[in-house]
Amino acid sequence: MKAKLLLIASALMLSTSALASELRVGLQNLPPYMDPGKDHSNTGSQVYYNAFDPLIEKDYSNPKAVFKPGIATEWKQVSPTVFEVKIRNDVKFHNGETMTVDDVVFTFERLIKEMTPEFANIRRQFFANFVKVEAADATTVRFTTEKPEPLFETLLNASQGSIVPKKYIMGLTGAPDAAEKSDFDAFALKPVGTGPYSVSAFQPGETIVYSKFDGFFGEKVPFDKVSMRRISEMATRTTALANGEVDLITNVPPDQIDAIASNPNLKVEGSVTPLFHVVIFQTRNPKMADKRVRQALSLAIDRNLLNEALWLGKAVVPDSHTYPQFGDLYMPELKTFEYNPEKAKKLLKEAGYKGEPIRYDTDAVYYTNGLLAAQAIKEMWAAVGVNMTLNVDPKWTGGDADMNSRNWSNPMYFADPAGSFGTMWSPKGAGTTGSWSSTPAYEALWERFRYSTDVAERKKAYAEIMAYVKEEAPFVVLYQPYESYGMSRKIAWKPLPGHIPYVLNFRAGAVSVATN
Repeated sequence: MKAKLLLIASALMLSTSALASELRVGLQNLPPYMDPGKDHSNTGSQVYYNAFDPLIEKDYSNPKAVFKPGIATEWKQVSPTVFEVKIRNDVKFHNGETMTVDDVVFTFERLIKEMTPEFANIRRQFFANFVKVEAADATTVRFTTEKPEPLFETLLNASQGSIVPKKYIMGLTGAPDAAEKSDFDAFALKPVGTGPYSVSAFQPGETIVYSKFDGFFGEKVPFDKVSMRRISEMATRTTALANGEVDLITNVPPDQIDAIASNPNLKVEGSVTPLFHVVIFQTRNPKMADKRVRQALSLAIDRNLLNEALWLGKAVVPDSHTYPQFGDLYMPELKTFEYNPEKAKKLLKEAGYKGEPIRYDTDAVYYTNGLLAAQAIKEMWAAVGVNMTLNVDPKWTGGDADMNSRNWSNPMYFADPAGSFGTMWSPKGAGTTGSWSSTPAYEALWERFRYSTDVAERKKAYAEIMAYVKEEAPFVVLYQPYESYGMSRKIAWKPLPGHIPYVLNFRAGAVSVATN
């Protein structure tokens, strides 16, 4: 009996030791490439922070914007349009090369000069105001903008500005002294950053393996290896967790929380995510051109009922496009979205709607509860006389002319309306260029909001923008989802409130493993 007990204890110690050396994660989705400068997807947002560093760091335990040194040791605003950053001299890339000011300049030049279509997209949504980046000396980088920039620190903390190696990228294909599109394509499959984990294996959309990077300039991470694999089906993910095949899983819907938590070896962590699930309308499609139809479709959705039925009341249903993380610009008093089916019926009658089918597109699994929400919205629209055709397809259709409506997510990429509403619905945002046309009046209103250095003026302009959205109805915010993660009880980890949505932060201080 004593020998048997010793054998069991030894097995438990080995199990704990294995978990301490490797963390295994099962995810609903993984990105098709890894380059933070090209990407602002939900799938990409999960993975970059383990391997890449932005210039300016942030206290991610705090939902407010509290910045701190990282690669940058100090920074200052020289003038309303000039910002200077001092960098460390001991930062190493995963390939062993020392990071220099040339790498920082290159990182932002590829965006500012729009060296690929993807970089052009990121520039439009994040760095449109940036006109020049240059090395002032061996440790100082100078940024120049076209207009006064109220968000310098915030933008230099964005994942999209994570520092990448110039020499390594330029040497991947073609001429070693030129930055070519093929270089960036190759880099996205063989990424190199400065973070505490290096990417030792990457199979696009399927697996990522991180290895501890001993050359990291900061605190060492708790795992020798972190392996991530895509397990798209919820039932398969929960089974893998229960069987000990993985230690943590993502995208647990509320109706699965109790089942996981009832297992004595497992637990669930979760939080309301700084991201909106939204329904967008293709305003350029003839069926959706009349704003009264769009207003009616918005008014017909009982968002509180969706929250209760799909999220067990754990989601947050806002009356406007606003988050507490916006600080002084948080305005919950605005009434941009509401539920009023009788008004919806009246508007449909005024618009001459005759029962034409309205196509609604959704992926089956990309968004937690996305398909269930679509099915419920179909019933809500039917209640006001609208005939929805539900189109379930993994293909992205956000800019398709024949799409009428679809679900999408609107993350908060940084804690300001420009970092959430703006990335989607500014005059050159992803939604505006895809499904809604801007106007000169709207562009002038956006300029007032985005570049004013007066908080009161920005607040006033944002309220006017919300009134414009209420009238034009290019989209409707459904809710902030409550995202949950199942995991072994040995793991101490939870999403931090200062991160953008879905970040899986496995750095030192963000995760630990019980030793008994």
